[in-house]
Amino acid sequence: MVSPAMDDLKEKEPIIFQLALNILENLKTACFTEKELFFFENGGKYEATWEDGIATEGKYTFPDGLEFSEKKWQYCDGYDRRFYTEICSGLKPAGRSQLSNDIPPKSIPENCYDCGDGFYNPESRIVNDYSGKFLRNADDDEHEWITKTCRKGWDENVDYSDNYKVFSRCYDIQNMHIYDQ
Repeated sequence: MVSPAMDDLKEKEPIIFQLALNILENLKTACFTEKELFFFENGGKYEATWEDGIATEGKYTFPDGLEFSEKKWQYCDGYDRRFYTEICSGLKPAGRSQLSNDIPPKSIPENCYDCGDGFYNPESRIVNDYSGKFLRNADDDEHEWITKTCRKGWDENVDYSDNYKVFSRCYDIQNMHIYDQ
């Protein structure tokens, strides 16, 4: 017996219906034996070849089309700071730089960080998805990575006057001397 939603799917998309039935049956037996494609709620997808319930090879594609690769992964490697949308569509002109891969960027709650799949609260050490549902507790490594690299939900003011003298040195190249202003 299938649900009314599955009956509707059977009439409109018979191939997808059959695939859904195969996945449900395989989930019951917990044994995938061929190529399967899974779609995730966030828009990502995982395509894998299975043997006796174990994925022998597979590929995850993020919702924006970026394909994950365990080998030679070059996105977010520390050398290229562009977002995937910038890699695909080019950089924006000066003054219109992107703050995240999303256009426009999500508004981050105060005292939280945008860690890519949701918001991280460093006080509770909890990551919630963008709709507020619990995702996970961050361990020490993830906490450190997020607080060092991710976008913050607040602005930090830098006291310009205290630091001014550090940058106020002038160089008189003609006369080869340095003086403070």
